[in-house]
Amino acid sequence: MSRGRAVAGTVLTAGLAAAAARAIYAALSRRPPGGTTTWTRTNHRGEPVSLLAGPALAAAAVAAAAAAPGLPGRTRAALVAAGAGAAALGGYDDLAGRGDRRGFRGHLGALAHGEVTTGAVKLAGIGVTGLVAAALAGGAPADVAINAGLAAGGANLVNLFDLRPGRAIKVVLAGSALLAAAGTGGTGPAVAGPAGAAAALLPDDLAERVMIGDAGANCLGAMLGVATAGLSRPARVALLTGIAGLTAASEVVSFTAVIERTPALRWLDMLGRRPPGTAAGPASAGPRAGQPGPDRAEAPTAIAP
Repeated sequence: MSRGRAVAGTVLTAGLAAAAARAIYAALSRRPPGGTTTWTRTNHRGEPVSLLAGPALAAAAVAAAAAAPGLPGRTRAALVAAGAGAAALGGYDDLAGRGDRRGFRGHLGALAHGEVTTGAVKLAGIGVTGLVAAALAGGAPADVAINAGLAAGGANLVNLFDLRPGRAIKVVLAGSALLAAAGTGGTGPAVAGPAGAAAALLPDDLAERVMIGDAGANCLGAMLGVATAGLSRPARVALLTGIAGLTAASEVVSFTAVIERTPALRWLDMLGRRPPGTAAGPASAGPRAGQPGPDRAEAPTAIAP
């Protein structure tokens, strides 16, 4: 694919994903499946937050990847499988998870005592989804193994950052830009779906009117993991090593604490966010017309927060 066509395909796909995300979120907010209460949580400010942004973002990102021009069929299938699978598993954990078991140690520890948590189901399911996506993408057995790890690891890693407003989306947008610059011509269209959908809901996330939850974060991370197939094998191995290291570190180190102690990271983290103590602004598409916009909730159970 020529560079010009790749850029055009990337812009078109991102635009379609953004428009779809806004439209789907508005439609879901008007008629929330199972009612408003099913999708509402309370955050640390004591304000309500809607989880509907997650399924809206995921549906838009997957649909855009399915329609993205210039993508090989195998890449398209891998993106759809990874995104849809991770979103479904994340949504299951969003709605059914209790949140009292956290991290790999928490879920695996519960499993050792005969308790199957929603996080354990998600952990296994995203691993399988990553393997299926990597197999669909094809390549040598070593590449399939690496790519499976990147899809599953990416899903988990983005979810680890979804602990403050807009943080996970900022990570996704930065990662998408880096991948598009470093990958092959098809990498741009591959990241355009998740990046466009995420960017469309970033203002609401930053304003703490919505959160993307596990459904959105897992979907975005899995799709970016698939998009890394455009990198060289050594680059992918290095990236997988970094993801594994960060995931292991998250078991003993708080990402939020590290960000708070680092001025540059703290500035980026707060960029566009509501200052502490301020009220939420009006929602662009809330669950009920005329009601105050929902605020961000504490993040639902992640695989390894």
